[in-house]
Amino acid sequence: MAASIGIMDGAYFVGRGEILHWINATLQLSLAKVEEAASGAVQCQLMDMVHPGVVPMHKVNFDAKTEYDMIQNYKILQDVFNKLRIGKLGLKSGRAVSKFSGTNTVNIEVNKLVKGRPLDNLEFLQWLKRYCDSVNGGITNENYNPAERRTKGCKERTLKGSNKSSKSLQANRLSGPDSADGGPGVGKACNTFAEDHYIEQIQLLSEKIADLKVSVDSTEKERDFYFSKLRDIEILCQRPELEHLPMTKAIRKILYAADAKDSPLPEANEIITKSPGLFSDEAE
Repeated sequence: MAASIGIMDGAYFVGRGEILHWINATLQLSLAKVEEAASGAVQCQLMDMVHPGVVPMHKVNFDAKTEYDMIQNYKILQDVFNKLRIGKLGLKSGRAVSKFSGTNTVNIEVNKLVKGRPLDNLEFLQWLKRYCDSVNGGITNENYNPAERRTKGCKERTLKGSNKSSKSLQANRLSGPDSADGGPGVGKACNTFAEDHYIEQIQLLSEKIADLKVSVDSTEKERDFYFSKLRDIEILCQRPELEHLPMTKAIRKILYAADAKDSPLPEANEIITKSPGLFSDEAE
């Protein structure tokens, strides 16, 4: 868990170059300025890296260029912070508390971050690096594939038919790695990994379909087996010499019960119990 970060904490003495190198190396990006992370998407993925499964990456917009789209990313980030109660654990005193006030939640000054103000974005990224380094001793998951995680988010939005997102992806690919908005190189990553991602998803879905077919076949065979047993009992109960017997009536009461909620067994037992002489042989 993150410790409290005060005004003189070493986190705030980490330079821009080191912050950029850490982000680019960790997430396989090519940011040239800290304000290029103003959209909030980078921060979301850093949290996804240290807390797998907490961040809904399919909702994170790496191509956000308008303040409205950026704010949506920060709302996702705020929800993640609330779930993890980071405000209570990591932002208690010093400069951090003045910028991210609150005791149980982290109140991010989104209005300053989305405007691309370098100092505000730098300080937030400094704090975030300090937090990420405190989780699991700074040891990251070797199996974490940042480009693939971004690609899944891109393809999810594309499949939902967002024309605006599609145009942003195209603009990102044309602008190349030096684009200053919404995460450089992300559009290229989407383009590069899209085909492999589709193939992987098709294979996974095909395997699931095959497993479901096996399960359905097995269930149908089991159903037919027990149905044939019940049908044999029904035919036996329809024999003229047996159909008027109390036991036959009790069995038919169970077989033809229409209400699945109430068991017909008590009524069947009552039919047998009220039949005179049924257990006379046993009594003797």
